[in-house]
Amino acid sequence: MTNSPDETIGFIGLGLMGRPMATHLHQSGYPLVIYNRSKSVVAELCTLGMTTAASPRDAARQSTIIIVMVSDTAATEDVLLGDEGVVQGLSSGSLVIDMGTTAVAATRRFAQQIGRLGGDYVDAPVSGGQVGAQQAALTIMAGGSDAAFARAKPVFETLGRHVTRVGDVGAGQVAKAANQIIVGLTIGAVAEALTLAKKAGVDPAKVRAAFEGGFAWSRIMELHGQRMIDAEFIPGAKAVTQRKDLAQALVLAEQLGIDLPATRLNRDLYDQLIEQGGGELDHSALVKVIDTEI
Repeated sequence: MTNSPDETIGFIGLGLMGRPMATHLHQSGYPLVIYNRSKSVVAELCTLGMTTAASPRDAARQSTIIIVMVSDTAATEDVLLGDEGVVQGLSSGSLVIDMGTTAVAATRRFAQQIGRLGGDYVDAPVSGGQVGAQQAALTIMAGGSDAAFARAKPVFETLGRHVTRVGDVGAGQVAKAANQIIVGLTIGAVAEALTLAKKAGVDPAKVRAAFEGGFAWSRIMELHGQRMIDAEFIPGAKAVTQRKDLAQALVLAEQLGIDLPATRLNRDLYDQLIEQGGGELDHSALVKVIDTEI
């Protein structure tokens, strides 16, 4: 699909997810202005025809849509509101899209500050990991006004296969918190199930194959179950990121006055993996806490 060049996209954050996302947008016809703290990836992408920005402020100054895809809430705040942040270069009428996983209360605060400057804001966290980003097959859960979502939708449809406006600003991040609870707990369940099979003397690969088509089958069983069997944990999504997302979900639950005991246990298991030195591994490496022989 080739898009109209009416919008110029400033893309900030070119890590495991951001880099393939920016590449897809460029290939679909959007002019791209890119910024990243690590300059090597910027230099490489500029050889494809993207334009470099000196700062988030500079990226905003050159763009009509600004996409932020950075590691956590603190990094998002710095990119948006820092001394060289997006707000310093934002033009009235610009659209800011946060596609990372950011705390709900902070998201709403960021949107208010962008709104005071005449900009629109959409929170649009994604699911699908690096594989989904590479295949332009992300699931995108968005929060924002109808008008802002309509403007962002062609961008989202370039990056993903399933795009949903969940509600107003912050609703996308609520959905992502729920998503990450399911992801984390399911990874834990798959890790325990396959370890049980292995310790009982049954080939976990055959057990996994037996699940296909049944209620126990899932994308996590398909992808992460195979990673566990192969003991191959090159990160598509890092364990430290999964732990951060679970912690954010627990903070939201506390703010709402509810308890999430299984989520708390799952976060603690990720803490154990990180303490063992596995924080930079794929989040499927949680199996190493259950099966200490891996």
